[in-house]
Amino acid sequence: MVRRDLPTTLVYARSIPFIGWFAYYLLKILGIEIPRSVAIGEDFTLVHGGYGVVIHCDSVIGDRVKIYPGVVLGRADIHLSVEESKFEKNVVENDVILAAGSKVLGKVGEMRVAECTVLGANAVLLESSSPGGIWTDIPVRRIGDRDCPQNARAPMTDSE
Repeated sequence: MVRRDLPTTLVYARSIPFIGWFAYYLLKILGIEIPRSVAIGEDFTLVHGGYGVVIHCDSVIGDRVKIYPGVVLGRADIHLSVEESKFEKNVVENDVILAAGSKVLGKVGEMRVAECTVLGANAVLLESSSPGGIWTDIPVRRIGDRDCPQNARAPMTDSE
């Protein structure tokens, strides 16, 4: 069994009846905003404690995802009310790395960060990525490819 740090333990504790709200508010005190509605897969890691991480309540995160401090998963149209927005949700597939300060901002429909994607430090992703890409800069551009880990599986489906 892999030993987890306190913030990552609290992320998983959010789904436990009765203590989930307590875990959620402890995360907020630690500077991490991950609502209880966010589905998170196995072996999720908040690297370096994840300070400053903000994740939209309509997000799904796959297995073996690493999120560094300052990452934001949200919507790009915050000037609109929730009712006016055409944004649906963010989906971060398996084996993704979101480096420090990176932003994933969905505009219309579902925003997908494809499996094995690496989003570099401070990069801003405004459109779904393709699998195995290494993305950096503002505006974001693909600078290379990443070999998927051996334990990677098929891309997530809507039922996950």
